[in-house]
Amino acid sequence: MSSKDTLPPPPPVVPPDVVPERVPAPKESKPKRVLMARPGLARKGNSIQLLTNHYKVAVGNVDGYFFHYNVVLKYEDDRSVEAKGVGRKVIDKLKQTYDAELGGKDFAYDGEHSLFTIGALPLVNNIFTVVLDDMSSNKSAGNLNTKGGNPGSPSDENDRKRIRRNSQSKTFNVELNFATKIPMQSIKAALQGHDSENSQEAFRVLDIVLRQHSSRQGCLLVRQSFFHNDLKNMTDLGGGVTGCRGFHSSFRTAQNGLSLNIDVSTTMIVRPGPVIDFLLANQNARNPSELDWAKVKRVLKNLRIKTRPNYMEFKIVGLSEMPCNKQMFMLRQKNNDGSFDEIEITVYDYFVNRRNVQLSYSESLPCLNVGKPKRPTYIPIELCELLPLQRYTKALTVFQRSSLVEKSRQKPQERIRVLNDALKKSNYDSDPILRSCGISINNQFTQVDGRVLPAPKLKLGNGEEMFPRNGRWNMNNKKMFEPIKVERWAVVNFSARCDTRRLVQDLIRCGNMKGILIDDPFDIFDESPATRRAPANIRVDNMFDLIKSKLPGIPKFLLCLLPDRKNCEIYGPWKKKNLTDIGIVTQCMCPIKVNDMYLSNLLLKINSKLGGINSLLCIENSSSLPIVSKVPTLILGMDVSHGAPGHSDAPSIAAVVSSRQWPKISRYRATVRSQSSRVEMIDGLFKPNADGSDDDGIMRELLKDFYSSSGKRKPDQIIVFRDGVSESQFNQVLNVELDQMIEACKLLDGNWFPRFTVIVAQKNHHTKFFQTGGCPDNVPPGTIIDNKVCHPRNFDFYMCAHAGMIGTTRPTHYHILYDENNFSADDMQELVHSLSYVYQRSTTAISIVAPVAYAHLAAAQVGTFTKFEDSSESSSSHGELTSAGSVPVTPLPVLHEKVCSSMFFC
Repeated sequence: MSSKDTLPPPPPVVPPDVVPERVPAPKESKPKRVLMARPGLARKGNSIQLLTNHYKVAVGNVDGYFFHYNVVLKYEDDRSVEAKGVGRKVIDKLKQTYDAELGGKDFAYDGEHSLFTIGALPLVNNIFTVVLDDMSSNKSAGNLNTKGGNPGSPSDENDRKRIRRNSQSKTFNVELNFATKIPMQSIKAALQGHDSENSQEAFRVLDIVLRQHSSRQGCLLVRQSFFHNDLKNMTDLGGGVTGCRGFHSSFRTAQNGLSLNIDVSTTMIVRPGPVIDFLLANQNARNPSELDWAKVKRVLKNLRIKTRPNYMEFKIVGLSEMPCNKQMFMLRQKNNDGSFDEIEITVYDYFVNRRNVQLSYSESLPCLNVGKPKRPTYIPIELCELLPLQRYTKALTVFQRSSLVEKSRQKPQERIRVLNDALKKSNYDSDPILRSCGISINNQFTQVDGRVLPAPKLKLGNGEEMFPRNGRWNMNNKKMFEPIKVERWAVVNFSARCDTRRLVQDLIRCGNMKGILIDDPFDIFDESPATRRAPANIRVDNMFDLIKSKLPGIPKFLLCLLPDRKNCEIYGPWKKKNLTDIGIVTQCMCPIKVNDMYLSNLLLKINSKLGGINSLLCIENSSSLPIVSKVPTLILGMDVSHGAPGHSDAPSIAAVVSSRQWPKISRYRATVRSQSSRVEMIDGLFKPNADGSDDDGIMRELLKDFYSSSGKRKPDQIIVFRDGVSESQFNQVLNVELDQMIEACKLLDGNWFPRFTVIVAQKNHHTKFFQTGGCPDNVPPGTIIDNKVCHPRNFDFYMCAHAGMIGTTRPTHYHILYDENNFSADDMQELVHSLSYVYQRSTTAISIVAPVAYAHLAAAQVGTFTKFEDSSESSSSHGELTSAGSVPVTPLPVLHEKVCSSMFFC
């Protein structure tokens, strides 16, 4: 009998003089969708044997329980311990001091509030007093603070026999409170495809063991990545920033059982050494007088230093308001009679005259504050050195980013060697908790069976067809499938140094070779030298005033020459003016090293933006794409772009692109909205009015566009490709975002129920594949893996659609969460493979389906609209409150009707 068939309980007996409270009937809860199971294995393609960076793990004893304890750490005066890194030292000391009382149990401690043991701790009340003998980082520097402090003392006389105090000791009170127990049997259940909350927690314990193991080796921990302080793993990126190569290590469930996934990982750290040297490099300054101290304060906050001459450690909390020779503090000194006086003295006088420390250049510079907000402690900057292995969390410059990418590349065989060495050095088999679980790790890469799909045939201009080779095709001496005519256009030159007339002639010549007829431009507008130092938005407005004064009307297209190749401040305001205010399609370029290949790539973008098609799939043109060509099908690509590191208050940008002109799958348009910062779920898919009559959401706009561009047909099938979400967010995609899309369809037509397929595309993972037999090349384009290292139950696969020319290929991991359209495994993989060949900006297959790549481009381009606006922070107060919190979000400007349906992002 189902829950709906059960009889209701009898009503309670209520005395006649008591009026029962009216309770509203509970809303019927809709059952949650769950991830679909794999419908079977695919068969198409040529077989290929591969290796992967997953090491097989044997699991023995799984009959017991992991016991979870909440850790409460406090100083002896009952203050909570907030400093990072202290917890691990305290728990290690606890284990060392009270090992017998704790039954010799080994701990898996996450460094914060959770501790796990195998089996229960023997004590009922797990309350301890722990003393650390080496707490120099908390000792004040010569009492350079406004108030004095008294040394702590143990509160329990019975524990004094355990405590040996010295001048640098610190006392902690530790409580271990039982929270829950996790059956270790859930590990085996997960390996059979039965995921549960218990299994997720059990694997969390195992990953915590890996983190703890690396922490004891002195590593910097960044989630599941570990970084040693080894000079051979360091790469100078400039600006005082160093790229540090380390390793990612995590346990994964797969069809092949449990495996350990190890991969190379890179993070950015500040260059250790004198603080002033780092600051000069970071701001590219020649001497301290050129430093921007507001930037210094931001970049140094929370970094740790050691000081000379006593080499104590501190955390930087800020800067002094006055320079070293003017910053006063109250010095407490003892008189001969034992009393104390306080005198006011400068930091400079204290160190030079009282401590006999020579200061050569920091007399007029601010001091570092290493104290507390109400109790500052000041140290001259030249006495401070940055400690090693400290993350640099600010945004990298364009040059630092490109340098990091270039220096992080590794050829496949080099990566295999490095990863095997990393496993040997890690020595995980020695960890006592892993041994207690009966876990042993194989030292060889796992061998998997792959398949290589043939490249789809492409259709070009003049009826020509061709097969790509190695994921690439050559457009030399070939026409575009649907070339457009470029007319009523002009050139705008923002102080780029080049022969503009020659550039135009070359562009027209290359266009004719591709079938694109390009008229002579109306004019070439050079920016006046007088306005080049003005703010970017003023320069853009002045340029448009010049265009309007000389042209007979609004041009259809503008070619914009920028002075800088990347990160030019003109770019954002220029795109915003064209796309939102006036409605002009525009192409930006930086005329450095311009040749025919460069111009051919530029024409690919121009043709797409103006409505042309560069190449088409033959199966797309003949309406023979499986599933998709049978009935009207809408394909969506969804992505959310977040602010750069160091700009946590910047709104996130959600972009959704949709296919149009069915049965084609090569034309798209985009809708972009802003939302609360760092929110990954898209909250603007469905935005109903208060009366429920209509909605202003993303889906309504895209569905109406599909209807108008596809012969007045509504899509019977909607295929959603979602980028940027982790496994922990899959249920939100299925039960929040999908619900919004369904509701948007219902509001447009209550009798219309399209069938949905939801696919997540992940690039941010650590699985790599290699050819066997010592082959130095990457895996061939079109390689698919759906066995052994894939999920034991769920429908997922890895695809390397592109040709990895540099470094080691990173496959895309596709997860099919939901499918009402009954795709077979072969049909799904063929669709994904085909969508990797319709990216109009290049003549290569790309590593992820084109709709997702377009969504990423659209979010990034629209995000530049406000990137360089100085008023963006103050204007945010005019935004609307979002459901995610009280932080107001500024709505993005609406795209002009003349360009909103174009591939402006291409």
